Amino acid sequence: MPDSLPLLITGAGQRIGLYCAERLLDDGQPVIVSYRREREGVERLRQRGAVTIQADFSSEAGILAFIDTLKGAAPRLRGIVHNASAWLPDAPDPAEAFRQMVQVHMLAPYLINLHCAELLQHGGPADIVHISDDVTRKGSTRHIAYAASKAGLDNLTLSFAARLAPGVKVNGIAPALIQFNEGDDEAYRQKALDKSLLGFEPGAAVIYQSLRYLLDIPYLTGSILAVNGGRHLR
Repeated sequence: MPDSLPLLITGAGQRIGLYCAERLLDDGQPVIVSYRREREGVERLRQRGAVTIQADFSSEAGILAFIDTLKGAAPRLRGIVHNASAWLPDAPDPAEAFRQMVQVHMLAPYLINLHCAELLQHGGPADIVHISDDVTRKGSTRHIAYAASKAGLDNLTLSFAARLAPGVKVNGIAPALIQFNEGDDEAYRQKALDKSLLGFEPGAAVIYQSLRYLLDIPYLTGSILAVNGGRHLR
């Protein structure tokens, strides 16, 4: 059911974040989104009535500036969905890759949750959802910083669930392959599909369905949904 209080989705200018924001708007749910740079999807959300806030999570100052703007835009929130993400290989600059991954995947959610928890304490339904990654189960030999920072995000789910209960539920979603990029060739696509038991490209709808489930269920906190098509059984 829609709520009169807005739901924040970070990194909603494209792909999964954009899809979820549009589906929420379809449901009558007011939405606030953050975006790093202007895209066609951001303008589309703006035209549909979403509040759009430019944000740079690559620095502490940028995160804190976003928090100040958010508080000015919304004295109360229905929930926060931490979808903003970055993807950098470990080489050629491992230290910078690690710093950037931690900034976006851990420091931004950590500071936003700490400073905006008061916006969720209004006596009604309230949720924080962290979008993690199935890679945290096994780690990664080529994207170590990415995998480690997403694992840290999983731990933030546990810690904030304990800290903010019972007024705020805090859960996570850990997707594996959801949708391909336009430039992915057929060999890569087939190799990726073969990693799961179900063997198909599900699309962003499954993440919206997972998010909707977490928002609607009243008796679940501190959990991470593995949306991976059975990869853990391969």
